[in-house]
Amino acid sequence: MNTSYPESKRPSAREDASLKRFEPAEARAVDELPADGGWQYEPKWDGFRCVAFKRAARVELRSKSDKRLDRYFPEVVAALKELALDTCILDGELVIRDGNRSDFDELLQRIHPAQSRVQMLAKTHPAHYIVFDILADATRSSLEEQPLAKRRLRLEAIAKKYFKPRGLLELSPATRSRSLAARWLRTHGARDGVVAKRLAEPYRAGSRDAMVKVKRKRTADCVVGGFRYASKGKVVGSLLLGLYDREGKLDHVGFMSGIRDSERAALTKRLEALKGEPGFTGSKPGGPSRWSTERSEQWEPLRPQLVVEVEFDHVTGARFRHGTRFVRWRPDKKPAQCTMEQLRA
Repeated sequence: MNTSYPESKRPSAREDASLKRFEPAEARAVDELPADGGWQYEPKWDGFRCVAFKRAARVELRSKSDKRLDRYFPEVVAALKELALDTCILDGELVIRDGNRSDFDELLQRIHPAQSRVQMLAKTHPAHYIVFDILADATRSSLEEQPLAKRRLRLEAIAKKYFKPRGLLELSPATRSRSLAARWLRTHGARDGVVAKRLAEPYRAGSRDAMVKVKRKRTADCVVGGFRYASKGKVVGSLLLGLYDREGKLDHVGFMSGIRDSERAALTKRLEALKGEPGFTGSKPGGPSRWSTERSEQWEPLRPQLVVEVEFDHVTGARFRHGTRFVRWRPDKKPAQCTMEQLRA
C-alpha cells in the first residue's frame, strides 16, 4: 500500500496502523469486459465510494478524496460500531436504495450542514454500505498485499459471520463468470456497469493497474435548444440539450461538447441559422448552483428543430450528471418525440 503522506495527512506516532490514510484503488474505463481469465467481476454501484476504518468504538468513513463522511451517514457508523470486529478497514460504496436501484439524488441530500436534517434522512432513507474489499481485519494486521482471491475469501467469511440479514452492511456480489457479468451489463444486475479485478493482484492503492470498468451505455434523443460559443474564436463550443416534460415544455437537461475541430465551422453556420426564441421553455441553462460561473449565463437560444442522439451515464435531478457523447444526428425524428420518458431507468 502507498504510505507516502502529505504532512497534513501523516499519521501520528500514536495512530494505529489500521487507521492510516491512502488513496483507494480505482478502475480504468474500457469498452469491453476482459476475457483472458483470472478476473473477478462485480457490479459497479452508483453511490459514494467510501473506505471505512474501525477500531473498537471509533469509526471513520472516508471518501475517495479523503473527506470525512461519517457525520452524514450516522446509521452506517452505528452499524459498523456494532460489527463484532475490533479493528478493520473495508472498501465499498455508500448507496441509498429506491426499490431495486440506487437513488443518487437522495444520496446528495445527505451532504447537508444541518445535523437535524441528516438525522431525519438517516431514519427515512437509510443508506447501505456495500462492501467489496477488506484491507485489515485485526489491529496492525494488513491484508492489502494479499491477492484479491484471498482477500475475497476473508471478506466473505466475515460477511457471513458478522453482517446482519437485511442490515445496512452488505457484501457486494462477485463472479468469475464473464457470461454472467455480461448479463449484468444488459440488465439491472449491474446498477452502473461492471468492474473487473485481477484475482492475483494485491490492493494497489491510488492505482488503476489492477481494475477496469465497463459502464452501462444508455442513449437519448435530445432537442438542441441552444449552444455556447467556445472560449476562443467565434465557433461552437458545446450544444445545450433539451427534453420535453409532460406539460410540453422544453427543459434543459445537459450538454455535449465533444465536437471535432474539423466540424466546428460548418456546425456553427448551421446553428447560427437557427438562432432565435424560444430556446428552452422550461428550465433553462445557467441556473444558480455551486458550480455556476459567469460563463454559465452566456448561451444562444435556438428554434427547436435539430435532434441529436447522445450517450450518457448518469441522471441526477432530471439532468445528465456529466457531459454526454455524440452518437448521431436524428433528422428522422420529430423534436416533439424527445421526451423525459427516455431518462427513466
